[in-house]
Amino acid sequence: MTWLAVLVGGAIGSAARHGINLAAPRLFGTATPYATAAVNMIGSLVIGILAGLLAAERVSMSPTERALVFTGLLGGFTTFSSFMLDGLGLWQAGATSTAIVNLMGQLIVGCVLIYAGYRIGSSPG
Repeated sequence: MTWLAVLVGGAIGSAARHGINLAAPRLFGTATPYATAAVNMIGSLVIGILAGLLAAERVSMSPTERALVFTGLLGGFTTFSSFMLDGLGLWQAGATSTAIVNLMGQLIVGCVLIYAGYRIGSSPG
């Protein structure tokens, strides 16, 4: 049952990721690196909130539900490998400063958002 949960969650997360890939060029003129940055930041915030909610025992999830959401949905949605590939592509295209700002910015903002999400999720009432 856990494998099915991961499969279903992954399909939903991947479809949502694709939707952001399609929307990014309309919003920003290009998908790279904006689509990847958006999913990584959204994913960091959501996983932080959920981890905080679980830690504060404000929500509970069975092992299958955790697999569906964390491994499947968020794993299919967030894109660390795409993130790294975007960085390499920018670097190889000679946009070294953009590559560094993009990579470091997403890491720093992602850390801040996962912490903020955790605090939101674990705060009382």
